[in-house]
Amino acid sequence: MTVPVLMYHSVAADPADAVRGLSVHPDRFAAQLDLLAAEGFTTLTVGELAAVRRGEVAAPERPVVLTFDDGYADFHREALPRLVRARARATVFVTTGWLDDAGAEAAGEPLDRMLSWSQVGECDAAGVEIGAHSHSHAQLDQLPDAALRDELSRSRRLLEERLGHEVPHLAYPFGYSSARVRRAVADAGYRLAAAVGNLAAAPGSDGYALPRLTVARDTDLDTFGRVVRGEQHARIYWKQRTLTAGYLVVRRGRSALAAVSSGRRPS
Repeated sequence: MTVPVLMYHSVAADPADAVRGLSVHPDRFAAQLDLLAAEGFTTLTVGELAAVRRGEVAAPERPVVLTFDDGYADFHREALPRLVRARARATVFVTTGWLDDAGAEAAGEPLDRMLSWSQVGECDAAGVEIGAHSHSHAQLDQLPDAALRDELSRSRRLLEERLGHEVPHLAYPFGYSSARVRRAVADAGYRLAAAVGNLAAAPGSDGYALPRLTVARDTDLDTFGRVVRGEQHARIYWKQRTLTAGYLVVRRGRSALAAVSSGRRPS
């Protein structure tokens, strides 16, 4: 069974310009949840999908996974109440160095107002699954090995210390990885990692490059319906896939040059 794994970012009426294109208006998000309920979809967390993929539990008839990247403050303000009302499950991948009160651990440059640690805890207590999204939202495939290991281990350690339980799932910043990054993710103890891809997740798809489907500002309700039903993905996402394929070539070239200059083998 293929499963649509949806990738959201900000849910806000008036987000910062830097995240507007990947944001969703709260009213539209509510309408999307209504559509899922009306059409009999069952929302899962990434962890619940992982259990289905391992054969530990049976898949519901129409599963869909809702994921949110970065950890914007509007998730707590806008998305969480709507998820609770809809009794919908979701996973938020948190960039720990971007959190509003990261303090001495602050790293990177947040694009908008971010969740605080207390809000992350409240989301966790409300049943939202918390995953890691690196520490500083770095381009992981461009980092040397030591910095890569730190990005992966620090974010997981901070989340587990604060939440008091295991955090076994990660989403790649920008959606990019490489064979070297995926090995490092597995070595860091993560059991599943989400990419982008703009494909539905098939049973045999790589668990360290779980494909997701982008939900953006211009995703109208008709298009959203076709996305979750598995209709016309190639047509809906042709532009994103073309750009991703082209940029992948560029990134591999950059990574190879960095590997040569650092003395390590290219991934």
